[in-house]
Amino acid sequence: MEQDKKSMDEEMVEGSFAELLEQSFVDSKRLQRGQKLKAVILKITPDWIFLDLGRKSEGYLATKELTDKDGNVTVKEGDTIEAYYLPREDQEHLFTTRLGGGEVRQSFLEEAWHSGIPVEGVVEKEIKGGFEIKIAGSIRGFCPYSQMGLQRVDDPQAYVGERLSFKITEYAERGRNIILSNRSVLEEERRKQKEALKASLNEGMTVKGVITSIRPFGAFVNIDGVEGLIPISEISWGRVEDVGEYLKVDQEVEVVILKLDWDKERFSLSLKKALPDPWEDIESKYPADSIHKGTVARLANFGAFVTLTDGVDGLIHISRLRGERRINHPREVLTVGQTIEVKIESMDEENKRLSLAPAVTEGQEEKAAAEDYKKHAEQSSGSMGTLGDLLKIKFSDPKKKE
Repeated sequence: MEQDKKSMDEEMVEGSFAELLEQSFVDSKRLQRGQKLKAVILKITPDWIFLDLGRKSEGYLATKELTDKDGNVTVKEGDTIEAYYLPREDQEHLFTTRLGGGEVRQSFLEEAWHSGIPVEGVVEKEIKGGFEIKIAGSIRGFCPYSQMGLQRVDDPQAYVGERLSFKITEYAERGRNIILSNRSVLEEERRKQKEALKASLNEGMTVKGVITSIRPFGAFVNIDGVEGLIPISEISWGRVEDVGEYLKVDQEVEVVILKLDWDKERFSLSLKKALPDPWEDIESKYPADSIHKGTVARLANFGAFVTLTDGVDGLIHISRLRGERRINHPREVLTVGQTIEVKIESMDEENKRLSLAPAVTEGQEEKAAAEDYKKHAEQSSGSMGTLGDLLKIKFSDPKKKE
């Protein structure tokens, strides 16, 4: 028994020693100024956010760095963030996500250039080739047009007065010549968003997004920083001629993800698949021999396509359009956009096909019979014929009753 206890104590000591040794190596690795690392938020106060660095000591950064325009904190305790080590003489464990305001000194800016730390600046004015940026006090930088935003600058004045984040791409003449890039900051943010979405998005999912632009071939949608395309064929169950009639820029939509190609950054979306499928319960909506109103959508050599509702079209074969005279094309008796009554003849639900025929009402049948009677009477030798002859004419061709 004593031997077992002794053995257990030795194992505990060895385990503790190993942990202490490993921790000593971690703590002995001194952080370098400007070093970027991940840290877990331990506590949030009005002025400071305290960070778990995986060391004996904690780090902290100013709470105002992680607040929105309304002053609301954008993170919570337990979140993991990336920050840069930027110690001062009186604040050894100070971190930052960006430099800005009163924190900016020439030495910090040079370190930000070397380490890639973002800096905040206000767009003062438009100058030749780009913008003058005020970083702090008398420190000025230059941001070329090509490095402002992710898209081409169409309205330069829209940026004037904005406070934005930049990376220093060139630092020369002891800070008298500073070149800035807003694009690189945005590209890095988009890359992070993309990596996060990679883990959360899957084909077949239904997600929300915002329409960013309308094109003749479809609409582009922003989904948390990733832009996908809704092809024109995926906007509605019905035929779409003008995308602008269905969607507007800044409109929020719910779409189904059809395809995700992260390598080529091509993302295909469907708006119609987020809507009820009009072919669901189709047999109960359009039973055989039922009569419905429809609109002639398209004419072809072999027949006419009729839309009963968005996404549900049927075909009237040309043979069903021929009356007593032979026609060579459906346009001889129908026009696109015309409203007609049709009868459901047959249905192929699996392939989503409906066979239709022109609906003939009881009044139309009587009128057709009367016209047949009159025509045959006129073709006789002047005699109206016997009653038996007339009845024979009426019922000789059963199809005329349909």
